[in-house]
Amino acid sequence: MEITVYGPLRAATGAKTVTLDVTGTTVADAIDAFTDAYPRATNHLYDGDELRPSVRVLVDGDRVTLEDPISETASLSLVPAVQGGSRSMP
Repeated sequence: MEITVYGPLRAATGAKTVTLDVTGTTVADAIDAFTDAYPRATNHLYDGDELRPSVRVLVDGDRVTLEDPISETASLSLVPAVQGGSRSMP
């Protein structure tokens, strides 16, 4: 499965897109396989055992839930919230 990551997740993977073998059948299984392969990504995606509400998960460009089915040929995108500092305006 091809997984595209954004923001701070790139530091965990070293690339924008990675390919993983995912044996599960749900989006949650795919994310579990991703965090097993890239444990540094876990803190950007999860707050404890729950996926952060600010994380957007897309399969083939469509927003999905963790319970949705996913095929091994699907393309998964993980978009964590990007947090920035304050910016002063002149």
